[in-house]
Amino acid sequence: MNQDDVLNAFREADALLEGHFILSSGRRSPVFLQKALVFAQPKVSEKLCAALAKQVTEKFGKITVVTGPAVGGIIPGYEMARQLGARAMFAERDEDDVLIYKRGFEFNEDDRILIMEDIVTTGKSFRETVEALKAFPGEMLGGACIIDRSNGKADVGCDLLALARVDFPDYDPNDLPPELAKLEPVKPGSRRKF
Repeated sequence: MNQDDVLNAFREADALLEGHFILSSGRRSPVFLQKALVFAQPKVSEKLCAALAKQVTEKFGKITVVTGPAVGGIIPGYEMARQLGARAMFAERDEDDVLIYKRGFEFNEDDRILIMEDIVTTGKSFRETVEALKAFPGEMLGGACIIDRSNGKADVGCDLLALARVDFPDYDPNDLPPELAKLEPVKPGSRRKF
């Protein structure tokens, strides 16, 4: 599966949107990937994660735990764990907006851990997941995502495999190009705070 195949999966799900969008990071972009529409389709999720699982196995070998940040990492994380024959876990935000592990999730000394995310833009959720894992045993091997919209520029705090790397522009909200500034901004993402 190549980058065009991945983007076509988003187009077919009406999940590659154009306009003026407020990203979860607070930055602005003329392109938004509404991944929830893609991951609402189990067969598409399976196809994307199966292709990425091959790369994961080649690079990292055996994985025993796939984890990621809630909400975006739950469905692709579960499907990646299924593809790899691993356990699936997720971190979620506490009352102070810090990613932590709840719900009785436990890691073992011999766990080989992969962080899985849907889309990477700035890498903030990835870095927070890396930080949350420091409180637990096991070896964090690296991460994977379906689309890296930073095209490899985001600092995620670990090695990152991506099924597709794209370079969609994003801007500081105080420094928008005129054509984007003319459009009313929409915030279709899930994160409440920037």
